[in-house]
Amino acid sequence: MAANRDPSTLSNYSAWRTRHTTASFKIDFEDKALKGSVVLQLESQTDKESNEIILDSRYVDISTIRINSTESKWELKEYNAPLGAPLHIHVPGGVAKGELIDLAIDLKTTSKCTALQWLTPAQTSNKKHPYMFSQCQAINARSIFPCQDTPDVKSTFTFKLTSSLPVVASGVPVGDHSATPGEEKLYEFEQKVPIPSYLFAVASGDIATAPIGPRSIVATGPNELEECKWELERDMEKFMEVAEKLVFPYKWGAYNVLVLPPSFPYGGMENPIYTFATPTIISGDRQNVDVIAHELSHSWSGNLVSNASWEHFWLNEGWTMYLERRIQAAIHGDAEFDFSSIIGWKALEDAVELFGKDHEYTKLIIKHEGVDPEDVYSTVAYEKGFHFLYYLEGVVGRENFDKFIPFYFTKWSGKSLDSFEFKQTFLDFFNNLGDEKISKNVAEINWEEKFYTPGLPPKPEFDTTLANQCYDLATKWKDANFTPSAKDLENFTANQKLVFLAEVQQSGELSADRAQLMGKTYDFLSSKNVEILSAYYLIALKAHDSAIYQDAATLLGRVGRMKFVRPLFRALNKVDRQLALQTFEKNKDFYHPICKGMVEKDLGL
Repeated sequence: MAANRDPSTLSNYSAWRTRHTTASFKIDFEDKALKGSVVLQLESQTDKESNEIILDSRYVDISTIRINSTESKWELKEYNAPLGAPLHIHVPGGVAKGELIDLAIDLKTTSKCTALQWLTPAQTSNKKHPYMFSQCQAINARSIFPCQDTPDVKSTFTFKLTSSLPVVASGVPVGDHSATPGEEKLYEFEQKVPIPSYLFAVASGDIATAPIGPRSIVATGPNELEECKWELERDMEKFMEVAEKLVFPYKWGAYNVLVLPPSFPYGGMENPIYTFATPTIISGDRQNVDVIAHELSHSWSGNLVSNASWEHFWLNEGWTMYLERRIQAAIHGDAEFDFSSIIGWKALEDAVELFGKDHEYTKLIIKHEGVDPEDVYSTVAYEKGFHFLYYLEGVVGRENFDKFIPFYFTKWSGKSLDSFEFKQTFLDFFNNLGDEKISKNVAEINWEEKFYTPGLPPKPEFDTTLANQCYDLATKWKDANFTPSAKDLENFTANQKLVFLAEVQQSGELSADRAQLMGKTYDFLSSKNVEILSAYYLIALKAHDSAIYQDAATLLGRVGRMKFVRPLFRALNKVDRQLALQTFEKNKDFYHPICKGMVEKDLGL
């Protein structure tokens, strides 16, 4: 029996493979639990050699387990942090290779479930109804139901979800989904494209919908519906058409966006059919919709073609950054590709500085034995992965790389792969082109160095046309006698403002007075764009401008996106630990369990 290649699962998925998952749950807002059952259709990979099924499980309350309707013996083994407690289910005599069995597990989630967040009515915008949503990436699906919680296993899904409020899930809606809040109703969804467990997604609350394209809707709270519709409707179909030209036609049917309450910990989560998105992208200026271009790109990279384990996360995120930037370039011009890459490079520098340039977590392939993938999570997979693909594009030329893109996604569609399989696919494709020069260039790629060297990769020469204005203004701020004017920024996009702020932050400390002057002159404090507001707060905190400490703490009570929460807490902690601790204590139940756990580590709690 082959060993698992994913160290982040305790399941014996080389002996059994999940082919279909039926999740039947009542969403119980009063008990803050999902109650019901999951049925895993498992295919035996051995000829009666395995007499037990081992599943990932973490703090799930299991009542009974049946195999083909017959009750089965089972036991939860010792808890193994951070992976959970393996669930061992007896299969006396094993099962013939290729034979299917139905494994039914009756269960309910517990208060220790790391995938679900339950919001009170007071935590929602119109204060009328409770809300719940899931976030399963990377290894949190196992805290909803026992499963083979690895991206190396994919199954089709049926969702049967009963709730007193509207429901969305990572499948295609089946039947009547009209709802009357307060009336219990069964909502059914089918996902016919096989997906890994981390893409299991569900949300329920006072959710309204509006069209944002011929095959897209936005779903969100009734109060936010019109502004979300306006923010997204201009670009949605354009993004889809460009992505389809780059790769191949979209395979999932509809592409929808659920804009969640502010405690959602990520910018977006690429759950199929319904991208889950942070409300911080709704900035009133359509300047943050690149998050949607990113999550849409996941429909090919990550969702159709998945990393086999979190050690190879760059295969999901590096590809997605590359596709996102190609979409931006097609819509806004080639300079946008380079400008976005410059912003990404700064984020990569920050991540490498945080971990240390020789740290394991700054490699492209990262060892995960005994490690929680959440601890590894950073922009490294995104930006170092992007830079590797950009380097490969340079080796073979864009025209040839563009032929490789649909070949790669077609070859691995519906499957999972690791970095070594990617390497072989790349070599096979370009060596078979019959171009001697390309074959010679490809032969000179040092794959070991690219995969395993920590720290920053070589910095490419990007077109700095859009960035030069930002750099020039940041240079002026190094002169303490420079007198700023609101006109300095009048032609800047939101992203140019961010590059300016990042450059100022990196170039040294401003005095508290100068930081205040910047905030007032450029009106950063009244910005509705959280990207800009948080970037300015980081500068002001570094400058020890005590006038904004409380403002930063207030923002930390309004947003739960880790991109903002974690750096702000780290910065606030350096200048006023007491306020940082008070702010965390006040808001810890507002944050998603994933975010809460990471901030606790950041604050040394």
